[in-house]
Amino acid sequence: MSPFELTRTLPEDATGAALRADVLQGLTRTPKTLPPKWFYDSRGSELFEEITRLPEYYPTRAEREILLARGPEIAALTGARTLVELGSGSSDKTRHLLDELTALQLYVPVDVSESALTGAARSLLAERPGLRVHALIADFTAGLTLPATPGPRLVAFLGGTIGNLLPAERAVFLASVRALLAPGDTLLLGTDLVKDESVLVRAYDDTAGVTAAFNKNVLSVIDRELGADFDPRDFGHVALWDADNEWIEMRLRARRALTVKIPELDLVVHFEAGEEVRTEISAKFRQDGVRTELSAAGMELTRWWTDEARRFALSLATAV
Repeated sequence: MSPFELTRTLPEDATGAALRADVLQGLTRTPKTLPPKWFYDSRGSELFEEITRLPEYYPTRAEREILLARGPEIAALTGARTLVELGSGSSDKTRHLLDELTALQLYVPVDVSESALTGAARSLLAERPGLRVHALIADFTAGLTLPATPGPRLVAFLGGTIGNLLPAERAVFLASVRALLAPGDTLLLGTDLVKDESVLVRAYDDTAGVTAAFNKNVLSVIDRELGADFDPRDFGHVALWDADNEWIEMRLRARRALTVKIPELDLVVHFEAGEEVRTEISAKFRQDGVRTELSAAGMELTRWWTDEARRFALSLATAV
């Protein structure tokens, strides 16, 4: 049996079709929105990696601290023979789990990017020749079917990415994760925690302007893929804390009244001066809220770990 297998569950043009649908829907509604997944072309991924190294951006360091400290405990509690990682990207943080999961037989990374999956698999297999990798090119937010995998299974959804989903979307997503699990299988979930507003805003509006460039990169993606004529210089980066919803919003604010043409959609979009496009929400969580959302999806919160500064949490939930 080959140590690396790749299965495509998305049609070849699924990404392009999804981009066209999201841009058409998002820029013809009021207020305008664009989903954060379109930040991540190759340039956007480079910018995000740079963000994770900024002094203001704590989540990546905080989550890594927990993984390093709690990896042996996670392995002992789960006994996982299959690790499924949703939105695996470069699989960088996963290495901390792979080092501890001594019973592991199969790693199943799930991502929309074939290049990210194959690159990560090559690197992991070079480091761990005994590992088997079955990568899935799939959109985990649209439902997912796993290949035959030995149990117990551990599904990992790291990085606080669940915060990019609205509450109703989170409920659907968590229910879809539960549908993948047999009783006793587990979910390892990363969530950024509610904290002082100034700390949160700085994490999304760094002094070096890297997050601003990352935010504006969505416009460059639309220009390249859909033939649009956005000029990122016409928009300012905005990050603000919504205390009622307990989430950070990133927006792009038009510096002047302007019109943008998107030929691939036969669409003309008008912006008033100061009009904003919401490009991301990043919800922040409390333990009781996470417990409630997991319970509603049929999972029981069994462990809750934070970094020493209590900025970020990893929770382990068991399918019931």
